[in-house]
Amino acid sequence: MTGVRANFSVRSLLAFLCVGGASTAAHYLVMLLLMRAGLPAAIASGIGFTLSALLNYLLNEQLTFHSDEQRRVTAPRFAVAAATGLLLNHLLLSALMRAGLTTVPAQLLTTMGVIIWNYCIHGAWTFRSHRNCGRN
Repeated sequence: MTGVRANFSVRSLLAFLCVGGASTAAHYLVMLLLMRAGLPAAIASGIGFTLSALLNYLLNEQLTFHSDEQRRVTAPRFAVAAATGLLLNHLLLSALMRAGLTTVPAQLLTTMGVIIWNYCIHGAWTFRSHRNCGRN
């Protein structure tokens, strides 16, 4: 019998955090280079975000979760999870600022929440693992 299981471990959490750091650095680097080339900040950031999201997907697939799912399955899941994370970012940040926190502490708490969301959703759904879980 084949089962589906979440894809969590200390190793995957550490890899996830490193991949996220690398993706964020790539986003900012592309944004800065494009701005120096004359593009407006919003456009440069959008291009940087898009490229960093692709990098994030590929690195998480290969290094973090070692997914055995096909990309035609994981790529749309990743897009849904990322869009949901963006919505969660907006909702948490808005709620924390309405509760009286200033922007920087509210964004730091929001980022921690979104990181937890992303790790959990990617391990449990986006890159979940199909392994032989039954007896022979």
